[in-house]
Amino acid sequence: MKTKFKMITLTAVTALSLTFVGQSYAATKNFSDLSNIAAKDKIIALQEQGLVKGVSDDLFAPNNTITAAQGVQLIVNAADLNLDLVRFLVAPKATDYFKNANNDAWYANALITASVNGVVLPADLDLNQKWTREEFTYQLISTFETHSNLPMIKLAPVQINDSTDLTVEYDGAIQRALAYNVVKLDEQGNFHPKAEITRAEAAEQIYNILEYVKAHPAPAPQQDQESDTNAKRSPSSTSPQIPGTI
Repeated sequence: MKTKFKMITLTAVTALSLTFVGQSYAATKNFSDLSNIAAKDKIIALQEQGLVKGVSDDLFAPNNTITAAQGVQLIVNAADLNLDLVRFLVAPKATDYFKNANNDAWYANALITASVNGVVLPADLDLNQKWTREEFTYQLISTFETHSNLPMIKLAPVQINDSTDLTVEYDGAIQRALAYNVVKLDEQGNFHPKAEITRAEAAEQIYNILEYVKAHPAPAPQQDQESDTNAKRSPSSTSPQIPGTI
C-alpha cells in the first residue's frame, strides 16, 4: 500500500486540466535518429511541445527501453500533473511514498507529484526496473482517465490473441487503450504485454492519448439552477467551510 502523507489542499476537489495550447518553448534541434521510426512525426511534435526530451541534444534513442522512473516522469509531464493546488504541512520527500526512492535523484519530484495526484504505484516500486508495454499502458490510461474526465464509452472488447500473457488487472485499461486508438495490435493480433516498452512506443502512446483528449474534451459542468435561484434569494448566505482546507 502507498504511504499516506499529511497535506492540506486548497480546494475540496482538485481539478487539474491539460493546457498544451499556447505554450511557448525555445527552438529545439530535431532528433537525428528517427529516420526509420514510424512514429517520427509524433515524437517530433511532442519534442516541440516540450513533453519529451532526448538522451542528448539531437538523439532520442527511440529503441532504448524505459525504466519505471522514466515512465513515471513521462506520464507526469504528459498529463501536466503538478503540486500547484497543494500545501504540505511538511516538505515531502520521495521516500515518504516509495521506500526504494532516492530523495536527491532527478525523478524525486515526479514521484511525489504522481502520488499526490492519485497515480497508484506500489510503495516498493523498483525505479530501475524496465517497464513493460502493459505496465506503461495501464498507468498512462489510468492517469488520463482520472485527470482528463474522459467520456464513458461503450466498450466492445477486442480479441487479443496473447491475452493469456496479460496481467489480469491491466486487461480493462488495455482494452480501453485499444478503443481510444492509443495502441494497436500487431498483424497477428498480439499485444506483447510482457515486452519491454521502447522510448518510441511510449512517446507514440502519449501522442495518441493527447489527441484523443483533444478530440473528446471534458463536458463543461452544468450549473445547478435550483441552487443558483436559492443563492439569489438569500444573498447574505455564505458557503460552509470545508475542514482541512485553506
